[in-house]
Amino acid sequence: MDINVKRQGLPDFSNIKTYPVSERLNLVTVDNMRRPENDAVEPWEHADFDELVERVVTARRNSRPVILSMGAHVIKNRLSAYLIELIRQGWITHIASNGAGSIHDFELAFNGGTSEDVPTAIEDGSFGMWEETGRWMNEAIQAGAGRGMGYGESLAVYIDRHPDRFPYKTDCVLYQACRHGVPATYHIALGTDIIHQHPSVDFAAIGACSGVDFHRICHSVSQLDGGVYLNFGSGVIGPEVFLKALSISRNLGYNVFKITTANFDLVDLGDYRCKIGYDDPNYYYRPRKNIVNRPTGMGGKGWHFCVDHQVSIPNLYRKLKPYTA
Repeated sequence: MDINVKRQGLPDFSNIKTYPVSERLNLVTVDNMRRPENDAVEPWEHADFDELVERVVTARRNSRPVILSMGAHVIKNRLSAYLIELIRQGWITHIASNGAGSIHDFELAFNGGTSEDVPTAIEDGSFGMWEETGRWMNEAIQAGAGRGMGYGESLAVYIDRHPDRFPYKTDCVLYQACRHGVPATYHIALGTDIIHQHPSVDFAAIGACSGVDFHRICHSVSQLDGGVYLNFGSGVIGPEVFLKALSISRNLGYNVFKITTANFDLVDLGDYRCKIGYDDPNYYYRPRKNIVNRPTGMGGKGWHFCVDHQVSIPNLYRKLKPYTA
């Protein structure tokens, strides 16, 4: 235990009880994952979405980035195989998420299942207390921090070095991104993830690795002129990281103005381009300001699409399929 924690009389994480993940019921598994090769895609036609797809095609034909930011529910919506195909085919050049996104992805790789029933597990303090998830992810991050690696890179290297533990790594987004040379970066808020509950947690290592990943997304954003930034369901981390990375890029003199952005979520914003005041709750919805409107005010264009990920992402794949990146 950290000597400062002991001195201040704070909770001792070394006394936390963990449980084998084999005891858990998983709501998402590799067996019920949606797959492009045999999935019946619900059609979704939207003129603005068609224009966005055209801009993605143009960006890649001009060797410009297409960054995909997401919340964890993209993985929980069983869409990993779609993301992997978009990476493999060259459409996505950078994938970014939060800590929960990395955890669900990592669990699928070793356990073939993820997503526990939180309402029952929180009652007895067993929520998130999974031994393999916490121990292996923290081991990976601490080893990576010691080598100056990023968060996503650390997890991918750990998976690669322990193949027997990860029989389902073909369905792991971060691992497949690494294999195809695509950065997978994870932007961590301390105290938000179940691996922060584990006795082996090292917050300095987590911060070091996530700091490397922030530098990496800053690099990708600095090249985004003529490119596309897509955000699927990240309501806080993704929009905040993007706005800071964009500010850094412009501050350093990069020409990042002709950019296309799109936010996909279940929040209906109405006329999301009109000016609204502090009395409107939608003013405080970060993607509206940080992704759709503010970044595109000097030559770009942004959209907000109110649609389920299980409709938007398969349709993105379907509409890009006739083209070559």
